[in-house]
Amino acid sequence: MRLVIAGGTGFIGTALCARFLERGYSLTLLTRSSSPRAISPNKRWLTWNPPSPGPWEETIDGADGVINLAGEPIAARRWTETQKEKLRSSRIDTTRAIVRAIAKAKEKPKFLLNASAVGYYGPHGDETLTEGSSPGNDFLARICADWENEAKKAEDYGLRMIRLRTGIVLGKGGGALAKMVFPFKLFVGGHLGKGKQWMSWIHMEDEIGLIFFLLENPEAHGVVNATAPNPVTMKEFCKTLGDALNRPSWAPVPAFALYLLLGEMAEMFLTGQRVLPAQAQKLGYTFRYPNIHEALRSLRL
Repeated sequence: MRLVIAGGTGFIGTALCARFLERGYSLTLLTRSSSPRAISPNKRWLTWNPPSPGPWEETIDGADGVINLAGEPIAARRWTETQKEKLRSSRIDTTRAIVRAIAKAKEKPKFLLNASAVGYYGPHGDETLTEGSSPGNDFLARICADWENEAKKAEDYGLRMIRLRTGIVLGKGGGALAKMVFPFKLFVGGHLGKGKQWMSWIHMEDEIGLIFFLLENPEAHGVVNATAPNPVTMKEFCKTLGDALNRPSWAPVPAFALYLLLGEMAEMFLTGQRVLPAQAQKLGYTFRYPNIHEALRSLRL
C-alpha cells in the first residue's frame, strides 16, 4: 500500500511511520523542512508549504490513501495571538491543501484519515461524551471543528473519510506524559488544579493499533474517538503515575499558578472531557490497554 503522510515527524507520526515501514508500506512524507532527510527504499520525503500548491500534489494522484497528522504542538509555547494563529493555520491550511490536491488527482486515493482531538467537545464536566456529542465553543473546540470541516470536504470526491479525535497519547520519550513525568522524578509531582477534571487518554500502542484497524476496515468512516474506554480524573491519573514511578503524588499545582505560568493555555489543563470510544468498540476494536494502571506500568517509566 502506498501512503502519503503529513505530520510524519511528530510524536504519533514517527511511531506510526516506523510501524508502516515494518509492514512493508511505501511512504511519501510531506515536510516543511528543506533539510536533507534519511531515505530508504520504501520512504521518501517531499517538501511542501501549505496552503501553497506545488509538485508535492502529484504524489496524491494514485496513492492508496492519505494520512494527515500535521499541526503545531498545542502546548509547545504560550498562547500569544501569533501562536494561536499558528496553531490554527498549521491545521486548517494543511488540510485544505490536501483536499485541494485530492480534487486535482485523476486517480483519487481510497481514503483520507485526518487527525482531530477530543478538544472538539470543549469542557463538559462529568458528562460522558461519544462521537455524536456536540462541539464546544472554546478556542480548541473551534479549531477542531473548523479542522474537521475542511477534512470532511474530501467526501465530495468519493473518499472514505475518517476524522480521528485523539485524547492524550501515552508513550515513552514525548508527548504530554514526558512533561508530566519530570516533576514526579524530582519528588514534586501532583495533580493540576482540583484534580477533578477528566482525562481522556490512549496508549500509543492502541493509537497505532486503532489506526491500522480503521484503515483495514472498509466499514470505518466518519468520526472515531481515539481514547481508551476508561477515562480517569486528573487526580487518579497522577496517583497512578506516581505509583508507576514509585514516587508520591503530593504537590498539586493550584489553578492561579497555572494561569500565571501559562495564561489562556491553563484552561486546557484545568478542564477536560470524559470521552468514550463508542465507534471504535462498535466496529470491534479490542483495546490492548483499556485501563490506566496497566497502560502506565507497560511503559516502564
